[in-house]
Amino acid sequence: MSGMEYVYAALILHEGGKDISADGIVNILKAAGIDVDETMAKAVAAALAKVNIDEIKEKSIAMPVAAAPAAPAEAAEEKKEEKKEEKKEEKKEEEAAVAGLASLFG
Repeated sequence: MSGMEYVYAALILHEGGKDISADGIVNILKAAGIDVDETMAKAVAAALAKVNIDEIKEKSIAMPVAAAPAAPAEAAEEKKEEKKEEKKEEKKEEEAAVAGLASLFG
């Protein structure tokens, strides 16, 4: 497990208007059938006690999402360029091999 389940449990507590506590996190995770590391639950509760979750949610909602789709298009374009370069390299290797063979029999 990645540890994110502890954060998710804390967010459930927050959304329910409950205090984020180690016991609350443990109870939610146990109810979900997850083996709980109580030390991790205490660490997450302590770390989140200093965090304004509502402020973070507002900032994450306000972030523009239009920029995200640009990355896959750029990646696809880079892959096309890589394929073109690979084909050119293969062609050069083939030409060199043919030239090498021609010199042996030429």
